Amino acid sequence: MKKGKLPENVLKRSVLRQLDTKREEVLLGAGVGEDCAVIALAEDEVFVVSTDPVTGTTKDAGMLAVQVTVNDLASAGAEPVALLVSALLPEVTEEEEIRGLVRQMEDTCARLNVQIAGGHTEITDAVNRPILTVTGIGKAKRDGVLKTGGARPGQDVVVSKWIGLEGTSILAKEKEALLKTRLPSRLIEEAKGFDRFLSILPEAVIAQRSGVTAMHDITEGGIFGALWELAESAGVGLEIDLKRIPIRQETIEICEFFELNPYELISSGSLLMTADSGYDLVNALRERQIPAAMIGRIREGNDRIVQNGEERRFLEPPKSDELYKIV
Repeated sequence: MKKGKLPENVLKRSVLRQLDTKREEVLLGAGVGEDCAVIALAEDEVFVVSTDPVTGTTKDAGMLAVQVTVNDLASAGAEPVALLVSALLPEVTEEEEIRGLVRQMEDTCARLNVQIAGGHTEITDAVNRPILTVTGIGKAKRDGVLKTGGARPGQDVVVSKWIGLEGTSILAKEKEALLKTRLPSRLIEEAKGFDRFLSILPEAVIAQRSGVTAMHDITEGGIFGALWELAESAGVGLEIDLKRIPIRQETIEICEFFELNPYELISSGSLLMTADSGYDLVNALRERQIPAAMIGRIREGNDRIVQNGEERRFLEPPKSDELYKIV
């Protein structure tokens, strides 16, 4: 396609006509010539805003772009309402690809009850593959917003589902042929399907009702990166039992294949939480069929320790995600 903004007929045909999910809070949404969205909130509500790019994969990029941003809002205790999407696409992009990308985003929005309220779509020679940046807008009660830095000494640290879900799914899809040279097809197919676990909205709602003081979705840098960020933001230490961190066998085998550290692999779909009673939180989640595990405690001071049997190691600031070594 030619460089520049999408032609109006393509915009209408392949983008706007597919945006069916609506929210009553959105008074003015996506349309030709509309540069702003208008959103109404109640007097006791506040906006919660987050933005994320997707650069690590081209497969399922639309779904991931929406899901990751919505997860950010949920981890702050907000109800996701609307999204603004910026799509920069290379000149080799065909209209059918644009339609498929938008369809993927809209299907994810419909599942999560979030409206695409505006954005920008452009063909440019500045990129050689699609770059999606999604800004999410959520709402929360003024006293209901949770900070990553809300952890307190003496609290338990809880993780939902399993770490490495997103990275495992991406690797299984992007490197399927290579993985099949050594791993069973059934294992790879199961790993590809891990994207069905990527939403943290259900556990975030339950956790907030259960009195958690901090939530952090585990994205780039994996569980080790998320633990560091949570502790650094709160100015606390922590002690984590490595053997308690939940991980799927598919993740272990795929990481071993590529010689990756699964604890530093992007992990959307897993939520890190702190609570006065980790056991009560784990039980509340499990009662609703959400796997969860208590993996350690928040401590006074600045020592951030991971215990693995007799071995103790200190966490370090997050490094580049393991995924980027392969994809």
